[in-house]
Amino acid sequence: MKMMENISMAFCSLKSHTLRSILTMLGLIIGVGAVIIVVAIGQGGEAMLKSQIIGSGNTIELFYQPSEEEIRSNPNIFNDAAFTQEDIRALEQIPEIKQVVASSSAFSSTRFQEKSVDSSIIGINAAYQDLNELNIQKGQRFSTSDYISGRRVAIVSASLQEEMFADKSPIGEVIRVGNQPIEIIGVLEKPTGLFSFGSVEVYLPYQTWKTVFGKSDITQVTLQATSADDLQLAGKKAAQKLNSLHNTEDSYQVINMEEMAQGISQITRVMTLIIGSIAGISLFVGGIGVMNIMLVSVTERTREIGIRMALGATRKQVLTQFLIESIILTLIGGMIGILLGWGGSAIVAGFAGWPPLISWQVVVGGVLFSMVIGVVFGLLPANKASKLDPIEALRYE
Repeated sequence: MKMMENISMAFCSLKSHTLRSILTMLGLIIGVGAVIIVVAIGQGGEAMLKSQIIGSGNTIELFYQPSEEEIRSNPNIFNDAAFTQEDIRALEQIPEIKQVVASSSAFSSTRFQEKSVDSSIIGINAAYQDLNELNIQKGQRFSTSDYISGRRVAIVSASLQEEMFADKSPIGEVIRVGNQPIEIIGVLEKPTGLFSFGSVEVYLPYQTWKTVFGKSDITQVTLQATSADDLQLAGKKAAQKLNSLHNTEDSYQVINMEEMAQGISQITRVMTLIIGSIAGISLFVGGIGVMNIMLVSVTERTREIGIRMALGATRKQVLTQFLIESIILTLIGGMIGILLGWGGSAIVAGFAGWPPLISWQVVVGGVLFSMVIGVVFGLLPANKASKLDPIEALRYE
């Protein structure tokens, strides 16, 4: 019997028991779909976490941690500025550094007429605005002259607009940060995604921030390297430069974001593997269902098997016929499961706010695994059918 005839007969057999075939495939459909959804969401979440930590601009964070000796000699050392403008200018001279992102932050009440909210007031330099992509919903960005002159202007978050101005546009309105009047020239877009907390924030040019708070503290410094290859070298040189300027040994250090991201990747991969393995149990259950239905099919078609053997069908031909039926049943279930997983992962990722990273390896693996299940769990029923005695099979009622 030719292969195409076997395949045709397999489809006819499955079609004659459509509902039973669908119910048999259901376990495989859910299993394959669940595995693809879990892996896609896991990889998408991993990519989102890494992008949030590392960023996309070849950046590395500098931080200041005084030694015990420094703390003993100066108990008020934490009240001193960790970074100064001289530090920023020195860092900008390092060849491997493209730009230095500096910011200062403080909490203060922000008032407009009778309304008042507690806000995070952030003073930024021009590099901060470029690197962090402060997307303006309405109004305009800070200009170069705003940074140089220390003009009293601000860009506010969407959350601040909602709390203080409701549906009214705040552009051109004057708020008070502390007791200082500041004109709003821009409103940021409402953030979306995993780390979107809707903070109430006011951004000021750094010179303006200094005037408002009467201090020149720079609380955070981020370095952008000229390339990804120069990232670690830029961080190393920056730490050495600042330790040299401040006569310290290792008080200035860099946060290795790549190592942190790798640690997160390992955690998410382990969790994805564990959850994916649990979802994969349904594949095994589905395989048992296939074996059960194929055994029922062998029993139902005992007389048919006897007739074929009486007409000259060999044991191998009978075994092949039932094996092909099992493989087709599982393969169709696997393909539907892939479509279910593809759509399901896109829906879940849409709600979670990250892209579903559907791995082609997982898709191919799902198809191959379905075929393996068809062979393994279809082998017993097919073998039973091929071993039937033709005479006994013909007598079967």
